[in-house]
Amino acid sequence: MNRRPFRRLVPALLGVIALVAFTVPAGPIPAEALIGGSKPTVVLVHGAFADASGWGPVIERLRQDGYPVIAPANPLRSLSGDAEYVASVLKTIPGPVVLVGHSYGGAVITNAATNADNVKALVYIAAFAPDKGDTVFGIIGQFPGSGLPLALAPRPYHAPGDSGLDGYINLDQFHDVFCADLPATTAAVMAASQRPATVASGLDRSGEPAWKTIPSWYMVARQDRTIPPDAERFMAKRAGANTVEIDSSHVAMISNPDPVTNLIRSAAGAVR
Repeated sequence: MNRRPFRRLVPALLGVIALVAFTVPAGPIPAEALIGGSKPTVVLVHGAFADASGWGPVIERLRQDGYPVIAPANPLRSLSGDAEYVASVLKTIPGPVVLVGHSYGGAVITNAATNADNVKALVYIAAFAPDKGDTVFGIIGQFPGSGLPLALAPRPYHAPGDSGLDGYINLDQFHDVFCADLPATTAAVMAASQRPATVASGLDRSGEPAWKTIPSWYMVARQDRTIPPDAERFMAKRAGANTVEIDSSHVAMISNPDPVTNLIRSAAGAVR
């Protein structure tokens, strides 16, 4: 094997490494520095029976527009704990934030943003926007039209120092209740890979709501069979949210990513 060509490359490679070492600043680069600081960071929080990948189509569109985007994993263990985790993520973000929640993720952002000074707008996508003392299950129970209570399939879990019930949606009801406007094959994959929230998280009482002090936007999904559309309208009106309605199942960010992205753009455009 002829090693001479490789040996001739070594000085050049060392030169490149030295150049990088002297030109790249130490420590993390703030997100706004990567795009010139002109746009807020969008933080997307998923709900129960899902994960952050459900935001994929929206993330693609926002990134094309130059928005920094973060979609953290929602632990789905307790409302207070989940909100505390998301709040800890918000603390790491420099500059203004548009905080977006889907479904149960709306309850999480309502609590996570209460003391987050960098959150300038809240966006609810077919989401819970609870008031102080509300519970997720309690809101669903006040309005007819949800298929979730009959589709919910609790399963016991056991973790070190903890045990309880995880809530899943029955596989044969997942498509109809959660994502009726998606292809059956897509729904089957989502059903098999769903992430449960604890049943206890649906009974946790919400704290002081961030929407009382932070401007909010809300998307009502008219064909939602997880959260009744009338419940969504009630919560949006109570929060004084800028509200739009679309013909969509519960997973509007997957089946209708363009109007969801447009609503987030509207909220971001109001951030100063």
